[in-house]
Amino acid sequence: MEENSRMDIWFSQMDTENVKTSVRVDKQLFSAQSEYQRIDVFESQEFGKMIVLDGEIIFSEADEFIYNEMIVHVPMAVHPEVKKVLIIGGGDGGVARACIDYPEIQTIDVVEPDQLFIDVSRKFFPETAKGFDDNRVRISNVDGLRFLRGCQAEYDLIINDSTDPFGHTEGLFTKEFYGSCFRALKEDGVMVYQHGSPFYDEDEAAFRAMHRKVYQCFPISRVYQASIPTCPAGYWMFGFASKKYHPLTDFDPDRWNQRKIKTWYYTTNLHMGAFMLPKYVEELLEEEENR
Repeated sequence: MEENSRMDIWFSQMDTENVKTSVRVDKQLFSAQSEYQRIDVFESQEFGKMIVLDGEIIFSEADEFIYNEMIVHVPMAVHPEVKKVLIIGGGDGGVARACIDYPEIQTIDVVEPDQLFIDVSRKFFPETAKGFDDNRVRISNVDGLRFLRGCQAEYDLIINDSTDPFGHTEGLFTKEFYGSCFRALKEDGVMVYQHGSPFYDEDEAAFRAMHRKVYQCFPISRVYQASIPTCPAGYWMFGFASKKYHPLTDFDPDRWNQRKIKTWYYTTNLHMGAFMLPKYVEELLEEEENR
């Protein structure tokens, strides 16, 4: 937090040692240290309420729909019959909320170790957290990797919604984790995950390592993109890994459009374009695939 000469209050997120993103905030609504992370909630004019974990904006009311729609609707428009979903992380409820639009889904397991994060999300972001209220949702307050070790060929879709490859979530970005996801999926299962942003040099190594590990674990591994204002460089990537289905050749836009799901970002046209990546990103991915 910082104040300028006009006594305006700003929240600043350090994207790199040399770049920060600053948002003017009206007030701080909440601050506490959980067992896992520092949790802050701010009210801002531009983005509405924002939740910040360990100094990084996780989502805001203004742009959370982009992330949640892209991490859920992309795989749901490809896999023909998802019945069991596992969400690793997901303590704000946004991914679960996007999943409940699909009546064929029978169970949604949310594995979020930090109960305080869930409680704060319920209190300050009820429109996002309302996904928790669906009777198909089951919440487990355990470590995601530990939960996965007991799973074998159980899920149609796994969504890794953990925050970043550092701190208490570091174990969710290892080769063991992706191998555990592979075993936990059914024979035609799909895993999607937040892949970070490759733009800044200091984020590139983690981006590369993530793709390399997933590419080695799954026969199909593709990366797609979205523009999210509160993410570093406003540019965010997702990974699509599958045992069987390809995100473009097995994509069924007519089937998805018939659902009449209301969205603000995702469309079936955008689905196709999201996998068309800038040249520098293509080269990063190809270099890791050829190592």
